[in-house]
Amino acid sequence: MREYLLTLCITAAVTYLLTGPVRKFAIVAGAMPEIRARDVHREPTPRLGGIAMFFGLCAGLLVADHLTNLNQVFQASNEPRALLSGAALIWLIGVLDDKFEIDALIKLGGQMIAAGVMVVQGLTILWLPIPGIGSVALTQWQGTLLTVALVVITINAVNFVDGLDGLAAGMVCIAATAFFLYAYRIWYSYGVEAAAPATLFSAILMGMCLGFLPHNMHPARIFMGDSGSMLIGLVLAAGAISVTGQVDPDALNLYVGSEKEAVHQTVPVYIPLLLPLTIIAVPAADLILAIVRRTWRGQSPFAADRGHLHHRLLEIGHSHSRAVLIMYFWSALIAFGALAYSVNSASMWIVLGVVFLSAIGLALLLLPRFTPRAPRWMERFVPPRYRRRGVPAVAPEASTPAAAAEQAAPVAREDRAPVVSGVSGVNGATAIGARSRLADRRKAGTP
Repeated sequence: MREYLLTLCITAAVTYLLTGPVRKFAIVAGAMPEIRARDVHREPTPRLGGIAMFFGLCAGLLVADHLTNLNQVFQASNEPRALLSGAALIWLIGVLDDKFEIDALIKLGGQMIAAGVMVVQGLTILWLPIPGIGSVALTQWQGTLLTVALVVITINAVNFVDGLDGLAAGMVCIAATAFFLYAYRIWYSYGVEAAAPATLFSAILMGMCLGFLPHNMHPARIFMGDSGSMLIGLVLAAGAISVTGQVDPDALNLYVGSEKEAVHQTVPVYIPLLLPLTIIAVPAADLILAIVRRTWRGQSPFAADRGHLHHRLLEIGHSHSRAVLIMYFWSALIAFGALAYSVNSASMWIVLGVVFLSAIGLALLLLPRFTPRAPRWMERFVPPRYRRRGVPAVAPEASTPAAAAEQAAPVAREDRAPVVSGVSGVNGATAIGARSRLADRRKAGTP
């Protein structure tokens, strides 16, 4: 565990220290695109944060190669080299896209090639543990197609969710933490050496995200861009592929006792099928909804819009930071709920806890719909948004003619037509542009 923690800390430190110089380089290189209609930030922000994350990945692999226990991962398996090859290719494609905005189909082809490079070097799904059937061996073509599909889906799911400051890095960090705990348990508790590469990948991925998050939290000083989002998506997929398709379920030696006990004890065999899906459940749901929404409108599935889950949270009325925290909450609930179930599938407390936390999450989602109103005797002490409609606060007597004229004018701001959150000039952090004050002055009668 200490060597994994050391690798994580080195990766995080390198990523954190390099992000500042990379930001200056991105500004000089002109990787600061203009604000688009679907963006929620208010000022042009440099991209190319994936450069620092890639060098953090390289530093983590280099340090792990020189540690006593982790060095065995490089000697017994070619998966770390396969990961580095695929990551370098997808990173180069992402850098070009951050600078020149290449076509979506070209990016898709690059993602498939990067996945193919990893398959050629041995990082592929060899068999699948299926409940009720057992381990099903896959042919070479079946394993290749399934591996490429999983890599492409994961990369695009992470890329689609990268729409708010700190959202993608935080969600992937949560997923990587849950996956690290699961893979480490398989490797340490059951003595399955084939789970060691996935444990290493998860630790490095946690370091990459933790090192970049301080620069990317709202208000972000730099974005990871496609060079970062596609990179961390590929590393996340590599860990899932390594555990799902490389670890032999028979090596866990769980088929003992009665049939009922065997059903409960073989849950860790089936969790590799579910955990890679649960840790990207929120991004994958966003990806599926985006494809359905765009094709229904007759648009390309890769056409950008403002209909993602995080955009909808802003439209409901959540602030930027609160929307990010809500997405964190749901990611952690799904990922760690599946992890807890893999440890003890017979515990009813786990199910009840997940249900209770889900109810809390739903309440948080609907929170902006319910605005508390203060009693009438407190109207003068609370902000206008907590007052009843048409009941202005009691104001002191005017001491100047200008103040008297201002009081004579209608001051009930809530009588105005409501404005949709997320539109330019509204809600500060959730706005696209600056606040529009000239429109109010024109309404007051100014030419």
